[in-house]
Amino acid sequence: MSAKRRLKSVLLAFALCAYLPSASQAAAQDESPTRDAAKHFQRGVTLYSEADYHAALVEFQRAYALSPNVAVLYNVAEAEYQLQEYASALATFERYVGQTSATDPRRGEVESTLEVLRTRVGHLSLTTDPRGADVTVDDELVGTTPLDQAIAVSVGHRKVTVSITGRPPVTRYVDVAAEDTVSLTLQVPPQASGISPPESSSGRPAYTSESVGTPRSNSALRAIGWTTTGGLAAGAVSFGILALSASSALARARDTYPTTSATLDQDANNTKTYSIVADCLTAAAIVVGGVTLISTLSSSSSARREPAAARVWLGPTSAHFEMTF
Repeated sequence: MSAKRRLKSVLLAFALCAYLPSASQAAAQDESPTRDAAKHFQRGVTLYSEADYHAALVEFQRAYALSPNVAVLYNVAEAEYQLQEYASALATFERYVGQTSATDPRRGEVESTLEVLRTRVGHLSLTTDPRGADVTVDDELVGTTPLDQAIAVSVGHRKVTVSITGRPPVTRYVDVAAEDTVSLTLQVPPQASGISPPESSSGRPAYTSESVGTPRSNSALRAIGWTTTGGLAAGAVSFGILALSASSALARARDTYPTTSATLDQDANNTKTYSIVADCLTAAAIVVGGVTLISTLSSSSSARREPAAARVWLGPTSAHFEMTF
């Protein structure tokens, strides 16, 4: 059916809706939901005539929610049809047929449209592990597993997402052909963060241990970091002095005559050893001091964030470790 013919049908449905307030204008003046529904419906007709089908669908759906009227269902289905949401249009037209009599003037037209729509709809049979997952198709919620029956979906490339609160969602893309039933089984993984401790047979966490999760313990860790940095720096200075002393002794030995090669080798080895140790201690002091400084600045500038924490859960056959910053 052409868009022009469908627009005429929409306007006809609008006339039927507009008839309601005219039949009893005084009563309609007191019915705010009916008046608001009529306003949304008129906006939907205008938007439909401008080919803004997304906005028209929103207005028609709002009108029906405020004041359910079977004529509005026709307009909702027409907008869905124009948006190529075939599965939704099929379901809405079927509701329309179910609520109208056999003498409805648009009955034949709608039944012909239903025949066309059934050739543009497939089905998706979905199961999840575990059960209780919310299912969305093309970002529209369609139910929660286990599903009583296969989901009717429009033909084409469909986005299927299942999610459980506290767990990362799982998304798959499937191609659905007309009148086909695609079977899909999705496993929802455990929590990505905040892993729940293993449970004992009584349902309580088994062997749960928690550490460094309070501001006091974090302050203690930073104090240890600064103390370690100071110790490493002091060691670096001490070995640096020893390296300078050994270097001076080597220089004097070279200027002294006679001298033995063993003396020169010993002074050279001492200089090299003390220098290497001093360099290693200096590098360690820089690394530890840098980490401690970043932790201190982060703690003082972001008081609203949760403190760093580490949690360990031990079970009879498993262990979980989690750290947050």
